[in-house]
Order: sequence, then C-alpha cells, then structure tokens
Amino acid sequence: MTAISEQSSSNLAGVVGFYKRIIKLPEYLPFSLIQLAARVAVAHVFWQSAQSKLASWPVTLQLFASEYNLPLIDPSIAAPLATTAEITGSVLIFLGLFSRLAALMLLGVVSVIQIFVYPENWAEHLLWASLLFLVLTRGAGVFSLDYVAERTLSASAK
Repeated sequence: MTAISEQSSSNLAGVVGFYKRIIKLPEYLPFSLIQLAARVAVAHVFWQSAQSKLASWPVTLQLFASEYNLPLIDPSIAAPLATTAEITGSVLIFLGLFSRLAALMLLGVVSVIQIFVYPENWAEHLLWASLLFLVLTRGAGVFSLDYVAERTLSASAK
C-alpha cells in the first residue's frame, strides 16, 4: 500500500510542478514588450479621437458647445486644446519620446472626460488610465526614443 501512496504523491508533485512551470511562463516575456503594447494601444485610442475631431471641425465645436459642457472653459478654446493634447500625446507616447510627460498630459484628458463628459464610461477610462499609469510609473521601455536618449546622454556624460 505504501508503494501506491508514494507513486500517487509523486505524480501529484509532478502535476503540481508542471502546473507551476506553465503558470510562470509569462514571466519570461520581456517587460519592454508589455510597455510597447501599452503605448501603442493607448496612442491609437487618442490618435483616433483626434482624427475624428479633425475630420469635421464644425461638428467638434458643436459637440464641445452642447454635449460636453465643460465648466470654466469656452468651447472654442477647449476643442483645439483637447485635439492638440490628443495628437501630441498620442505621437509622443507612440514614439516613446517624453513618454512620462505625455502620459501625464493624457491622464489629464482622461480625467476631464471622466469627470465632466462621460462619467458613465468609467470602465473604459480606467483601462486607458491603467495603460497611461504604466507608462508614467515605469517609463516607455527599451523600444522607445526615451531609452535611446537616456543611453546616449549617459554615454556622453562619461
């Protein structure tokens, strides 16, 4: 009877060990790929938003005047400001250039949208904010112009 117990417990350890190895496989994925994916995804969202604003500027101005109803800022100022922030932020995040600053700027845009425009879309805004917080707190990663600039400046300082 002991032989059966020892064999089944060793099989269990083998299955548990195999499961633990499988679960840890994603840890071998380079974090820079995750950072790159986050940057591309969030850049796409804001780029598309800016492009739709630019596609029909009169409609954009009307939306800012009637539907968005931002307090303390005139729609004729808010519309170009938001569009500029979306274009600039999406390009910088995509390239990974001044990415932490761009993430902070786009977090401001997300905050305004969440608080004043579409508070019911909190899940979507939380998703965007999560990607932006990743870039803000961990940087743009190896596949970025920030990384190239940091390496170049570090090499020239030596």
